[in-house]
Amino acid sequence: MNIEEVLLERSNSVCELCAASTPLVIYYVQPSGEAADQSLFICKICSDQLEEGKALDSDHWRCLNDSMWSPVPAVQVMAYRLLKKLSVKEEWPQAKLDMLYLEPDAQVWADSDSDSEETDAVITKDSNGTLLNAGDTVSIIRDLEVKGAGFTAKRGTAVRNISLTNSPDEIEGRVNGVRIVLKTCYLKRS
Repeated sequence: MNIEEVLLERSNSVCELCAASTPLVIYYVQPSGEAADQSLFICKICSDQLEEGKALDSDHWRCLNDSMWSPVPAVQVMAYRLLKKLSVKEEWPQAKLDMLYLEPDAQVWADSDSDSEETDAVITKDSNGTLLNAGDTVSIIRDLEVKGAGFTAKRGTAVRNISLTNSPDEIEGRVNGVRIVLKTCYLKRS
């Protein structure tokens, strides 16, 4: 029996995360091999949500209330990871996490998620919604009076080699030889 047949039988032809009966695809729970016990059969909606860099629709993932109780470790691991990501912005996932128990092996697997470091990372975007990274160059889009430094940062000034802060709305950079904090709503990536 191949992996698709095993997953089809195990899932009863429905998504193992949200129970949708739409066309299903195989999803490999990382880090893993390509074995059935390390994979899920999920619908297109769940698959699209799990793509790297996509924002999670918390209303869709309320289905985890049921799937987190699955006897399948791969389903439990995905439910745990998704609830953990969702709990950063909402309260209801934390209540589910508090109830969820994983066997020690499954807990180690769930915690080994390579995306878990990204969950804690602050996402900083410029005024146009473009992602900013440390070391980028940005331009100031309007004249800004710099309090305490006695000068005005002029529109069009390039700020090179920026540093990110813990706030998604601020960066640090040098303007006129002075290191200052700038609001991202007044910047655009060059």
